[in-house]
Amino acid sequence: MASTGPLLLLGAAVLAAAVIGWRFRAVHARALQSVASGSQVVQLAGGPVEYADRGQGLALLSIHGAGGGFDHGLAFADDLMGDGFRVIAPSRFGYLRTGIPAAAVHAPDGGIAAQADAHAALLDHLGLDQVVVMGLSAGARSAAALAIRHPHKVRALVLMVPALHAPHSPVAVDPSGGSRLVFAVVKAGGDFFWWAIAALGPSMLVRFVGVRPPLLEQAGATERERVLRIAASVAPVVSRAAGIRLDSACPAPDLPLERIVAPTFIVSARDDLFNTLPAAQVAAERIAGAQFVAYDTGGHLLVGRAGQIRAAVREFLDRVAAEEAVRGGSSGRT
Repeated sequence: MASTGPLLLLGAAVLAAAVIGWRFRAVHARALQSVASGSQVVQLAGGPVEYADRGQGLALLSIHGAGGGFDHGLAFADDLMGDGFRVIAPSRFGYLRTGIPAAAVHAPDGGIAAQADAHAALLDHLGLDQVVVMGLSAGARSAAALAIRHPHKVRALVLMVPALHAPHSPVAVDPSGGSRLVFAVVKAGGDFFWWAIAALGPSMLVRFVGVRPPLLEQAGATERERVLRIAASVAPVVSRAAGIRLDSACPAPDLPLERIVAPTFIVSARDDLFNTLPAAQVAAERIAGAQFVAYDTGGHLLVGRAGQIRAAVREFLDRVAAEEAVRGGSSGRT
């Protein structure tokens, strides 16, 4: 009987490995399926660009952050901008089915200018002359660049937890060892290890998306579900790794924000683990007339603030529309 012990242990190990493998393959297949529909790819001058086009109303270009894709653009538009929009959500360079043009690979700014031009080309393809632009986190870079390079395209600019330039206190990944490990896994495109971390150490993923776990514990069930859903939706990592590597290849470029003429609304939180507050403050100082809101808590995903932000954004856009009406009326009288 004693000789059967190692065989039993080996059998148990093989069975456990089989169960783990089956569970991972099932989760991975669902992740792949989740990004296999709901978008389309258009061939533009700079290369293929994937995008989703959903809803009716005021046209909104929703530009996702690091680890995202068109699916994140749609989700954050719903969460933070509210309804009443026709949402155009592109996948940025290297994410999902959008390629990375050679010009972006070799550009010192990580291709921000080329990405902004690709946004403008997509709008031209869709026949949209002017849109509201929302840039989240690393997506704020090409959103701001679009407003600089193609000002006639941007009716209003909304920058959420912007990963922009802040010379004295730059945006950075949470320095804890766990976050560095998760970041390495994501950059490598390690879907199995991402799944394992999610199963064994979900608090590491929560910190990785810029939220302190105690804040999430205090939030209601709806907010906890939202944050965990966003963290999980970084999978399939292999389909986003190239974009994440491109986003992290160089620090945030020092864009000439003073040239932005579009009405601008900026939001950040003091407890954002990516430290976007200094960058948001710098942007608010450099963009003439920018409206700036800083919450004490909320983290990088603005936990518990969605309702307040939607109301503030709606008030901001109503003011923009009113000012446009006044200018239009003045022009008509002259």
